Amino acid sequence: MRSLVLLGFVTMSACSGASDPPATKTDADYKQEIVAQMHGALLTDLDGLVTSATQMQAAAPLPKGRGWDKTGDAAALVAMQTAWLAARESYEHVEGALAPIFPDLDRALDERYDGFLESLVGKGDDYLFDDKGVTGMHAAERILFLETTPANVVAFEASLPGYKAAAWPATETEAADFKTKLLAKIIVDAKAIRDSWRPAKIDIGTAYQGLIGLVNEQKEKVNKASEGSEESRYAQRTMKDLRANLVGTRKIYAFFSPWLRSKPGGVAIDDQILAGFAKLQGVYDGVTTDAIPAPPATWSAEAPSAADLASPFGKLWSGVHEAVDPTKKESVVGQMNAAAVVFGFPTFVEGK
Repeated sequence: MRSLVLLGFVTMSACSGASDPPATKTDADYKQEIVAQMHGALLTDLDGLVTSATQMQAAAPLPKGRGWDKTGDAAALVAMQTAWLAARESYEHVEGALAPIFPDLDRALDERYDGFLESLVGKGDDYLFDDKGVTGMHAAERILFLETTPANVVAFEASLPGYKAAAWPATETEAADFKTKLLAKIIVDAKAIRDSWRPAKIDIGTAYQGLIGLVNEQKEKVNKASEGSEESRYAQRTMKDLRANLVGTRKIYAFFSPWLRSKPGGVAIDDQILAGFAKLQGVYDGVTTDAIPAPPATWSAEAPSAADLASPFGKLWSGVHEAVDPTKKESVVGQMNAAAVVFGFPTFVEGK
């Protein structure tokens, strides 16, 4: 009898599937998981963007009978600058994945002054404070950080067709328009991109290609610093932009990593991508300021001298170029493209 009971127990255990290996995830499972993770993670930063943009508008003064005053509105200016910096940090975390999915909203929020002027075909935008022509975060930045804008940035912009010198609101009307038009549009656009960020809108192949593009763009952001046309050039925080880009890219890439490691050859590619991120982080850690180091007066990107490459800017420039060079398979961009092939995604091609 005891033998029969034991046999029945063993049989029941074998039939229960208790010792079966866990079911293998399918590509569809991984994709669904990535969409859910991306949606939640990026939504946090987008909420932060909307909150900071709203705080910036709330801090904008509405003086009676005058424009901004350096002494009377000093606290308001600091509050607006602080909110702008926080909004910038939030957006730089997510722009790689979002820009290719929402290109029009990305342009409205993040286009540089020279980019807007190019689209205006020389006509320019003579009124700085409304919601037409030149708008977005950098339009506000030109005004908020007017007093700290470097001379080489002013010289670069002054050479552009349609240039209008940055200025504070000089009248009550201009101050009101800055608050209720220019800053209001930033809030509207920030809310639009946040509200559009729904799982059904997430194309992870497009988002992944955007991540590669953003990593590749790190060298372009450094290149432009040598001519005074880098991204956050008025606030002098483009170095912080680069760091925020890398933080956001690493966070989003981590959602793809388990899927890649489940594929043949994927572990080696993933290891090289992670090593590439670490290498780029090391380059950024070598700069302690929020601004990109000033290039030497003799700097030439086409043929930099050994002395110039040994400068803080030269070390940053060469380190970034080496880490992200898309023509080198061993670079982080090259390896992210290799992962794209494994995933069945389009690869990134510079210039397209």
